[in-house]
Amino acid sequence: MASSTSLPAPRSQSKKPLGKMTDWFRQALLKKPKKMSPESPSSDVSQPVSQDSPPPLGLSSVMSPTPPPTAPAAVASSSSRWSKDYDVCVCYSEEDLVVAQELVSYLEGSSTSLRCFLQLRDAAPGGAIVSELCQALTGSHCRVLLITPGFLQDPWCKYQMLQALTEAPGAEGRIIPLLSGLTRAAYPPELRFMYYVDGRGPDGGFRQVKEAIMRYLQTLS
Repeated sequence: MASSTSLPAPRSQSKKPLGKMTDWFRQALLKKPKKMSPESPSSDVSQPVSQDSPPPLGLSSVMSPTPPPTAPAAVASSSSRWSKDYDVCVCYSEEDLVVAQELVSYLEGSSTSLRCFLQLRDAAPGGAIVSELCQALTGSHCRVLLITPGFLQDPWCKYQMLQALTEAPGAEGRIIPLLSGLTRAAYPPELRFMYYVDGRGPDGGFRQVKEAIMRYLQTLS
C-alpha cells in the first residue's frame, strides 16, 4: 500500500533569493542610528546669552554706576562771616529761657539761617560755665542781650552784659539790647550809649533784632 504522507515544499520557495538577502543586510548595516551628542543642548534648555545680546536689566547700573550729584559750591573760606562759629550769641536769664528759645528759633528759621549760640543748648557738657560763655562771645559776631526784670536781678546776667561789653568795646551793631517788659527808665546805665530794640511790638522785637544782625553781617563782606 502506498504511503499517503505528502512531502514538504522545498525550502528554497519560502525564502528570498540569496542575492536579495545579501543586499538587504548590507543596507541595514549602512543605516546607523544617530547618536545624541552629550554636548548638544536639549530643546527645553535655555541658551546662554551671547556676547552680542543686550545685558540683563540693571546690569548697566552695576557696571557703570551713575556718578553722584555735584555738591554745591562751598562757601568761600575768605568770607569774614565764616571766620567765627556763630552769627549771634544770645544772653538771657534762665527764667526767660522760653522767650530766648523763641528768639533763637525765629533767627535760625528765617531765610537767612542765622547761626545762634544758646548757652543751655550749645555749651559743651563738662565745660566751665565762664569759659563756655567767653568762648561763645568771642566766637560770635553779634551779641543779643534779652533784658527783662529777671535779667536785671540776676548777677550772672550782669556778668554776661559786662563781658559782652569787654569783648566788643564801642563796636557799633555788635551788641543789640532787646528790652522786654521794662520801661526806658529801667534801661541799664552801662548801655545808655546804645539804642535798644523795644520788645513791646507784635513780634516782640524779633524782626528788628534780625535786621540789626543782618545789617552788621553785610558790613563784613
